[in-house]
Amino acid sequence: MAILYITEYAELGIGPAGRVGQMPKETPIAEQTVAIGGASVQSAAFNAKTRFIRVHTDAICSVLLGTNPTATATTGRMAAGQTEYRDVSAGIKTGTAFKIAVITNT
Repeated sequence: MAILYITEYAELGIGPAGRVGQMPKETPIAEQTVAIGGASVQSAAFNAKTRFIRVHTDAICSVLLGTNPTATATTGRMAAGQTEYRDVSAGIKTGTAFKIAVITNT
């Protein structure tokens, strides 16, 4: 079974000289997985403190972020084994719960 792995983070790490780094501050505040199939499937809503997520897929898929997203073959494509970081801080600013939707792609 193909899986989309989602790791939620509240803030970025602090790098040299007190500068914000380009890495997450461990430990994550939540983790979840979503099975990738032929129909769009949504994740659970992200934690209210989640500012960005790490997304890793073990299969080719398309993903879409939003408050009620539906992924299609024309939304953002990820290759098998790809990992990306996505900003979801808009959910904090607007007080709405963000999710990610995923569907298989070729």
